[in-house]
Amino acid sequence: MISSMAEDLEALLRITALFRRVGADDRARVAQVSRAAIFHRGDKIFDEGDPSDDLLLIARGRVKVFKTTAAGKDVILEIFGPGDPLGAVAAYEGRPYPASAVALEDTTCVLVPRRALFDLLEQYPSLVRGLLVGLTQRLVELTNRIAHLTGGRVEPRFARLFLKMADDIGRVERDGLFIPMALSRQELADLAGTTIETCIRIMSRWGKQSIVATEKDGFRLLDRKALETIAQT
Repeated sequence: MISSMAEDLEALLRITALFRRVGADDRARVAQVSRAAIFHRGDKIFDEGDPSDDLLLIARGRVKVFKTTAAGKDVILEIFGPGDPLGAVAAYEGRPYPASAVALEDTTCVLVPRRALFDLLEQYPSLVRGLLVGLTQRLVELTNRIAHLTGGRVEPRFARLFLKMADDIGRVERDGLFIPMALSRQELADLAGTTIETCIRIMSRWGKQSIVATEKDGFRLLDRKALETIAQT
């Protein structure tokens, strides 16, 4: 179920990577044409092939972006969180979304109508400059993320994936650092770019070695130093 909401849209835009470097006046102009919406856990935000009428920006929550193969299998492309845009390239080019997106938890998004945004870009060069800075920084972040998570051997990639999730959303509890994101073995395998069989072997070994424990609602990091050592191998 999706619900609209009344909230300080300019404050939400400041959270996002694309608009945090935009001037206050320009950000206010974008806020005036935007709206906010809450997607509850499991809600489909858009389907592959849907028209990209809005630029979507995540202010709070987590979103899984995935493609469905001809055999009906869902393959995760990325998990996005606060500050990340969704379908930005598709919205810019005016083509259908190339993948699907679903909320992994209650998620607040800012929806900026594509046509209204382009009208503002034509009127205010300062908005163009600010947005370009945000886009450049976003490209650098994605390039570093891809290199960090996909290079080298599989087990270090898994370790880097868990360390990233721990830094992004981990919370300290009595029994270790908890990552409140329930992911299947197949989803973990997709994110690390490997097979489910390899994922099962690694996670089973880490469980026995008290490095990472799998729980109902996420994962518990029991030995961060061991993960850091694995990540560097």
